[in-house]
Amino acid sequence: MENKLITRSTIPDQYDRRPHAVWSPVARGSRVDTVFRWMSSGAGAMILVLLAAVAIFLLLSSKNALFASAETIIDNVEFTRGKNFWQFAAGALFGTLLASIIALIIAVPFAVCIALFISHYAPRKLAVLFGSVIDLLAAIPSVVFGLWGMWTLEPLLRPVFTSIATALTPVLEFISGRKETIDGETVWQGGLPGFSALAQNFDWWPLQPDALVFVPPARNIMMGGVILAVMILPIITSLCREVFLQSPRLLEEASLALGATRYEMIKMVVLPHGRSGIVSATMLGFGRALGETMALLMVLSPGLMINFKIFQPGQHSTIASQIALRFPESSGLSSDFLVALGFILFVITFVVNFVARAIVNRYADFSGANA
Repeated sequence: MENKLITRSTIPDQYDRRPHAVWSPVARGSRVDTVFRWMSSGAGAMILVLLAAVAIFLLLSSKNALFASAETIIDNVEFTRGKNFWQFAAGALFGTLLASIIALIIAVPFAVCIALFISHYAPRKLAVLFGSVIDLLAAIPSVVFGLWGMWTLEPLLRPVFTSIATALTPVLEFISGRKETIDGETVWQGGLPGFSALAQNFDWWPLQPDALVFVPPARNIMMGGVILAVMILPIITSLCREVFLQSPRLLEEASLALGATRYEMIKMVVLPHGRSGIVSATMLGFGRALGETMALLMVLSPGLMINFKIFQPGQHSTIASQIALRFPESSGLSSDFLVALGFILFVITFVVNFVARAIVNRYADFSGANA
């Protein structure tokens, strides 16, 4: 048979089913990409608009309190108890940061260890079970944690706080000295040079001899920090677990093949690879702790002191709990006062997240956080 070359001209028109250029897949895909790009850009811009709207609302609503004189605040806002706005805000902000830092000190080591156990030690079925429990723990409402803290955890922590105070108070007295009454006169006795002067002259000095004295009940900032630690533990654990699971499998196996133990492999491969991921998880937990309201409102005996008496009730409070406690009965300048406190909390949270992002970006090339 004679072979014939089939060309475009030899194909009958009824068999030519090529789509027109207007409906070509390339052109259609280009339109879809354009629409999707604009939708994505609009969604990203909407986040910025919402953030700006919240900031503007807080600033405009709080300007009367921010720029009011101390006499106006004292005369018109009853719950300040003779403090001006900045004195009240300083005490509430100090309590907020102190409770959050205590929570991080307690939660982060436990969260990293739990995440390592789930990702590198536990059998598969047990790891799935632990992961499910951690995820469920994150869904418990904060008011439940508050009730649990008041009725269950507080009696359990009393002997623990008593033991800590008994063991460490003599150490603080040796470092900073202590107050003694001699012939009816209060005299500062003992202490190391310099430390005793700081403790005697500055109430905010953390090494005060009575900083760890426990006064029951355990409705103090340490109790609030423990509750916050339990609340942020699931968040930090879940994120750290995902970061650890992204560690390069080949590097892990290579380190084990070269004779490293599992601990050495985790130390040299997993933790360096997940460093910025741990920082991100920690800062996310920190942000959650800064804004927590109901749990701290229920377990704290509030105060607005700037000191480190973490085992004594009536010393500290937080911005969020003060807003929740005072807002239902506030009006006028009192309402603006509380909104101004919310504006300060908004700024602090924004700064914390900005610093965290800067830290993550610094180590992004050496970590699996962005994998």
